[in-house]
Amino acid sequence: MDTADICPLCGRPFGGRVEQHHLIPRSKGGRETVPLHPICHRKIHSLFSETVLARQFNSIISLRAHPEIASFVKWLRGKPPDFHRRTAQPAAKRRRR
Repeated sequence: MDTADICPLCGRPFGGRVEQHHLIPRSKGGRETVPLHPICHRKIHSLFSETVLARQFNSIISLRAHPEIASFVKWLRGKPPDFHRRTAQPAAKRRRR
């Protein structure tokens, strides 16, 4: 299997849907994108603001090193490529709304 067919965040093969994630958000001047599963993409954006993504988590390596992402990837392992579940927001983020 070609690495282009594998999600760089979770390491699972892609299914029918692929989304492009800007490593540095477009609002912060980013242009480079990486393909991700929709569930992986949503998890990233549920945890981090665009400013934090631009400053601290602007690579797959830095994202994978974050404990919540690492736990998510471990949980996702073995699930089918098109697996989807609503992404829960952390409690602190839910309270701000």
